[in-house]
Amino acid sequence: MKSCPLQERGEKMPPEDSFEAARKVKEMYCYTCSDIVKEFNKHDKEPAKFIKQWRGIRLKTGAPYACDIGYERFLGPEVLFSPEIYTSDYITPLPALIDKCIQSAPIDTRRALYKNIVLSGGSTMFKDFHRRLQRDLKKIVDARVQAATAHHGGDIKAKPVEVHVVSHPIQRFAVWFGGSVLASTPEFFEACHTKAEYEEHGASICRVNPVFKGMY
Repeated sequence: MKSCPLQERGEKMPPEDSFEAARKVKEMYCYTCSDIVKEFNKHDKEPAKFIKQWRGIRLKTGAPYACDIGYERFLGPEVLFSPEIYTSDYITPLPALIDKCIQSAPIDTRRALYKNIVLSGGSTMFKDFHRRLQRDLKKIVDARVQAATAHHGGDIKAKPVEVHVVSHPIQRFAVWFGGSVLASTPEFFEACHTKAEYEEHGASICRVNPVFKGMY
């Protein structure tokens, strides 16, 4: 595993504070860029405009510390779109994974899925994340449409596919919100196992659906 860019630059980030500081820096300063090369050039031309400073207190000693946050502001989110710049183990970007997932669905559902991509989770909260995801995914889909048209010699034009990524205020807690809504319905308890049942039958009971009485 590679060290983080802050450590590579020699920033004095206390090891015991690194995870919490990284989380706060991610939430406060990171954003998704549209072009990584242009973003590097912008930072290099006007560093004072883009560099932020993180100030913290060491948990063990109470001593204050500070570190500059520069390229990391856009390089952090970029791992989701250009993972190859960080590791050779995982090189498939998020838009390609989403496209592959939708392509594996029944063909008559794909257009609806491309049109209703809903974001969920903290790492989708980066500024302009939904715009970058929609743009990159649209490029993949449009390339496929153009290839299909070319395959038929241009005589038959493939119908364009609408791609829409939905961003909403509760996306950070969407999973928990959805779970709470589900748990508030009377039907939910018909599909649950009680603690007593779990203790009596063990973990294997989790592989049985109480509604359909079938094994997963």
